[in-house]
Amino acid sequence: MTADDCLGRLDRRGDQATMTFRRRLPFPIDAVWAAITDRDQRAAWFGPTTIEPRAGGQITMMPDDPPAAPESKEMTGRILTWQPPGPSGTAVFEHEWHQRIVEEGVVRYELTADGADTVLVFTHHGLSTRNAQGFIPGTHAYLDRLAAHLAAEDIPAWGDRYGQVAPAYAGQS
Repeated sequence: MTADDCLGRLDRRGDQATMTFRRRLPFPIDAVWAAITDRDQRAAWFGPTTIEPRAGGQITMMPDDPPAAPESKEMTGRILTWQPPGPSGTAVFEHEWHQRIVEEGVVRYELTADGADTVLVFTHHGLSTRNAQGFIPGTHAYLDRLAAHLAAEDIPAWGDRYGQVAPAYAGQS
């Protein structure tokens, strides 16, 4: 996978945008599901998170970065889809995104087993184009941190990774 394969894309409709990332992760679907939904694993690459593991449950996340006031960073929402991995080889975790600094939206993690790998399709709907342009390199950085966590590697500093990938998104303005 090349660096460009890891880039997300912005799809715009008027002033609204959807961020989409497609990542092939060389790990089984159960491991990727756990890294996304287990509070302790998620804390390692994202920040403190509480999840009620069911549709209708609540999620609260406090990302470790960027450096900002906690009331600006905290995200809350209701879980819309909770479909752990099963015989179909797919899994879906979808939740509302309520954060003081941006528009309300929906985040979706779709996992598909592909041999020994897992294909992750991550989408974030509902952001304004302007906010999505700011969020996309940060989301890229968090997904890189997820991959490092799964590989049991050192977790890259979010700010460093953001700075490294942000120029690749300049053309999506």
